[in-house]
Amino acid sequence: MKRSAITRRNFIKLSGYSGAALALGYSMATSATAGKVININEVNSSSVALNAWISIDTSGKVTLVYHRAEMGQGSYQSVPQIIAEELEVNIDQVNIVSPTGIQRRYKSLLTIYDGSVTIRGSYQQLLELSATSREMLISAAAKKWNVPVATCYAEEGKVIHKPTGNQYHYGELVEEASHLTPPVAVPLKKIKDYKVVRKPLPRKDTPLKVNGAAIFGLDKKLPGMHYAVVERSPRYAGKVKSFDDTETRKVPGVTHVFKTGRIVLGHEQEGVAVVATNSWAAIQGRKLLRIVWDDTDFEKYSSEQLYTQMHEDAKRETINLPAAEKFEQLYRQASMQAEAIYETPYQSHCCMEPVNCIADVKEDSCTIWGPIQDVLWIQEDISARLNLPVEKVEVNMTFLGGGFGRKASPDYPHEAVIISQHIKAPVQVIWTREDDMRTGPYRPGAVYRCRAVLNELGKIQAFDSRRAGQNLGWEVKPPTTISPQRDILEGLWQPLIEAIPQVSSAIIPLHAPIPVMWWRSISLSTNVFAYESFLDELAIKAAVDPFDFRRRHVTTPRYTALMDKLEEFSGWRGKKKHDGWGVAFTEGYWSIVGEVVKVSKKGNGSIAIDKVFVVIDCGWYVNPDIIRAQVEGSVVMALGAAVKHAIHFEDGKVAETNLDKYTLPRLTDTPPIEVYIMNNEEKAGGVGEPALPPFAPALTNAVADLTGVRVRTLPFDLGSVNS
Repeated sequence: MKRSAITRRNFIKLSGYSGAALALGYSMATSATAGKVININEVNSSSVALNAWISIDTSGKVTLVYHRAEMGQGSYQSVPQIIAEELEVNIDQVNIVSPTGIQRRYKSLLTIYDGSVTIRGSYQQLLELSATSREMLISAAAKKWNVPVATCYAEEGKVIHKPTGNQYHYGELVEEASHLTPPVAVPLKKIKDYKVVRKPLPRKDTPLKVNGAAIFGLDKKLPGMHYAVVERSPRYAGKVKSFDDTETRKVPGVTHVFKTGRIVLGHEQEGVAVVATNSWAAIQGRKLLRIVWDDTDFEKYSSEQLYTQMHEDAKRETINLPAAEKFEQLYRQASMQAEAIYETPYQSHCCMEPVNCIADVKEDSCTIWGPIQDVLWIQEDISARLNLPVEKVEVNMTFLGGGFGRKASPDYPHEAVIISQHIKAPVQVIWTREDDMRTGPYRPGAVYRCRAVLNELGKIQAFDSRRAGQNLGWEVKPPTTISPQRDILEGLWQPLIEAIPQVSSAIIPLHAPIPVMWWRSISLSTNVFAYESFLDELAIKAAVDPFDFRRRHVTTPRYTALMDKLEEFSGWRGKKKHDGWGVAFTEGYWSIVGEVVKVSKKGNGSIAIDKVFVVIDCGWYVNPDIIRAQVEGSVVMALGAAVKHAIHFEDGKVAETNLDKYTLPRLTDTPPIEVYIMNNEEKAGGVGEPALPPFAPALTNAVADLTGVRVRTLPFDLGSVNS
């Protein structure tokens, strides 16, 4: 394991930059901001910071400064668990705080969290810096006792001298340790010696959320704060032509009514803000607004129009791309071909907590509080829009009631900033469920056209994929021509792609006045449905078991080990004649996942999902209970997207504006889910997203196995699939 040397000079710098400086591999020796120390709120002034995550005060209390957005994924527990392992402290005695006033010096810590990056992006540096801190404390104790370092060890926040049993708590050693030269390349523990990591410890945020102590966005209050709601155009591109606020202003507590807007992916969506001294008055006042909207100069799409266009686009020729030309030649000459069209819907993020944000704009500064997923994007965006130095924009995270990529966007903080700037006071902008669902952004719908050539051995000789739809990277100005894109193949196992002699892919862009952005697992949530369904169809065409079909193409040990375990774990070979079984796999965020779904027919002819089996290989991991929770949550979210809900458009407006029409899975809809975690020493991968994509294709593959009916369009009704 390669480790960077930590000099005393750089270690002090890490007090201001934390371990993420090593994570990026930057040499801090020439940094213009070297030597700055993070000012951690809520930590005693007597504390000495050993690095950005760890502060130990003179009483021996350890404070972990938690810098990641906690949106239910469990990193509030996992990050301290990693630190506690190598620092040798009892995690139950650790205090956890979040940094406030986050500035650019945290940049390497605060990368966007839509990529399941919290653990995989920093675990190595967290372990190394914690171990280095521990060794410095041991050295400080040995120096005070005037004994060899080898005769001392650390345990539960103390350094103990083996021969005498003498001990110092960490607080008594902090000052001494801060003046020592940090050791170079401290050996890390072997996995078999872990005491804290890989243990199913209970989450430290659970009691806070149960007793109401956890601060979510709507819980945060500032002195003199106003409350605002915004009536936004029901059509994304609509403009405010005029409005009548006569009745609104009669509501007690209403203080301001004015036209406003927010920038969403390069486009300004207009609306009318109602500001009041309390949220109830603002909401009631909005109901009395009379707004005339200007809906001219843009097309008012329906879902039928959008998908008609996508289907036409998916069939367009891509002969101008060299790889596509080679595929067409092979396809025309092949004796065994296959082709299928798959359709996936638009989806709402539908977080338990709709977006909300507090902004306090002053003449020379701006402070933001809220459930924020990407601090730096928002900080830089607001800095540019207010023409303020970036260090004058302070962004503070609360707990998030779900994120799924939606709360990474700067549009809702920008809206709060505009309103605060207008009223010259702090304001909390509140979104109702209806605001959230009818405004977006959404996961984009897509149509996939998949084609393949099988050789005489039943192996894939050539594969072609085309995805038509709005693309996540082209929201502002999509290209007008067909383009090969890397993300179109994301989700397929890399060894499988490499085993196919001829692969071609292309994205055909659709431009529509509908805001789209990341949704949990990003492109994988739609890609994998198409590709893993198609692979199942190819296995049937080749008359080969789906597991064996994949084994013909994939021989990489890590992948075959997961297939073998899933086959055994699910009891695949012992399946009964009248059951339906489906399997699907994915690769993403440095993890690989396989899922088996078992279905059967109920007495009324509808399909029952009897059980879901998931095997995840996320490499090095922290807390198995958190992994299981993330996998189970992913399966439930995927279940909803497969058979329960979708966003539709009628005359340019969203049809599903609340949960009465956008129905989420209930407990009675949720099948038993069994999860197995592979144990190995691979690099850490993500767990919050990769288990979502395989569920839908595993389910539809199981339905095809049971009924002979191939489902290629989501969502579908489990009660209307007939053999």
